[in-house]
Amino acid sequence: MISKELLDILRCPYCVSGPTRQPGDDPGRLTLYKDTWLIEPILGRKYPIKDGIPIMLIEEGDKWISTKVEDLPVLPPAN
Repeated sequence: MISKELLDILRCPYCVSGPTRQPGDDPGRLTLYKDTWLIEPILGRKYPIKDGIPIMLIEEGDKWISTKVEDLPVLPPAN
């Protein structure tokens, strides 16, 4: 499970870097979904949490961009 403190500081890497930076004071905020996904709600990138570790690679978020939130697989919990 991701702690509230970690969730408060994690941001979508696509939304906060260089030429793809999104407008606003705090772009890329993520929401936790079923303790196994971090979701960026504006552009729709979804980052899985595997074995308790968020996989925050833009390429990983892109894999799931067209998948509806309710269709995301629920990943097994960390051992």
